[in-house]
Amino acid sequence: MALTLLAGSQLLIVVDATIVNVALMPIRDGLGFSDADLPWVVTAYTLAFGGLLLVAGRLADRYGHRRLFLLGAGVFGIASLVGGAAGAPAVLAVARAVQGAGAAMMAPAALALVMHVFPPGRGRALALGVWAGVTAAGTALGSVLGGVLTETLSWRWVLWINAPVVVVVVVAGLLVLPRASGVGRARIDVVAVATVTGGLTLLVYGLTRVADPGWSAGTLLVLATSAGLLGAFAVSQGRGVAPLLPRSLLRDRTVVAANVVGLVLGVAVYALFYFVSLFLSSVQGKDPVQVGLAFVPMTVAIGVAARVSGALAARVSPRRLAGTGAALVSVGLVLLTRIEPSSGYVATLLPGLVVGGIGLGLTFVPLTSAAVSGAGLADAGIASAMFNAGQQIGGALGLAVLTTISAQVTADSGAAAAQATTDGWRVALLVAAALTGAAAVLTITLIRPGPDQTTWSSSPVSTS
Repeated sequence: MALTLLAGSQLLIVVDATIVNVALMPIRDGLGFSDADLPWVVTAYTLAFGGLLLVAGRLADRYGHRRLFLLGAGVFGIASLVGGAAGAPAVLAVARAVQGAGAAMMAPAALALVMHVFPPGRGRALALGVWAGVTAAGTALGSVLGGVLTETLSWRWVLWINAPVVVVVVVAGLLVLPRASGVGRARIDVVAVATVTGGLTLLVYGLTRVADPGWSAGTLLVLATSAGLLGAFAVSQGRGVAPLLPRSLLRDRTVVAANVVGLVLGVAVYALFYFVSLFLSSVQGKDPVQVGLAFVPMTVAIGVAARVSGALAARVSPRRLAGTGAALVSVGLVLLTRIEPSSGYVATLLPGLVVGGIGLGLTFVPLTSAAVSGAGLADAGIASAMFNAGQQIGGALGLAVLTTISAQVTADSGAAAAQATTDGWRVALLVAAALTGAAAVLTITLIRPGPDQTTWSSSPVSTS
């Protein structure tokens, strides 16, 4: 019951990152958004989620994982109601930012609770397999569900649909989620909180600006300010007596390698969904629901492979599982570089999507386990937040760089418009494949062998 609840909350978070994409035009027409301000419907959620993850993870460790999870769910639900009822652009943008803040509270706390409910062994591995499956499903489901709700009801229901789900999550959470003892009570460094939150928020914002208007002076200033704040955060972590990021985690080779590989996989996943979605919609003229359905086979492949990975985790070294999976993701991306404007879905896209999905499913379980391997119960939230934040930053950074590469290749091409654009996307996918191949080598080289990296000390659990 706890796994169903926690995995459902993860599905909610992932779905809401993409569900509004299909409804952007009705939102623009209904609320009077300008074309320049419309991206804030998506960006506000992303900024708050990515910027607050580390702080939320540490707050969960200090005040209790269940407590922050339920608080985040409540914030998420209220923001969804307000956003759905919005009568002005600013109201919706703020509501989406508050939604992102709620998601940032829920995500690391939920993963920490999964790791606490299931002790090391086969049960935990299978639970992480389920977690991987619903995470993958949410990406495709968001587009499909958003299209259906917008066409049959209205754009407001892409937000309102969250409310009844959140009610169930909160009520069930009070009944079935454990209240773990032994939660850390160390003080939180306010300077570290301010610098890392500001730095990550500006980093994500700067990277989202790269696609439009590009590497302008304003974008470079935002990224430079982000670098300064993150540098100040790094200095504070080296000198502080209560660092936000535990030094034991940063000194653990396996944890660091898993987070780096997770960041690279974020690049691969975002690139795959972004460029394939653009190819299907702008070159081949598919509608949003058709685009979402195109990713269903990949979603199924991830879910099946994650279950297999969970079953194998007790017997196969995590570096072999994760390394093999990352290599398959690289192969899937290479297969997708065969796209041409007239490419058929079954012959060209489907093989790459399925192979990439199998690779992601195999990789997620051992990589997640390795990423939290150095964390005790008191640091579970921050370890989970680091892993989540790495994937978010990797996705944003990857898209910024890859869209720049793609645009340059397109501009230099002498082919017709559709062919030139497709050529740019092919090169970007090839670069993502190379990075993922390097991540596979890093996985096999640096992640320590062993069937279960996660050795948290267990403490008594109370459901009261």
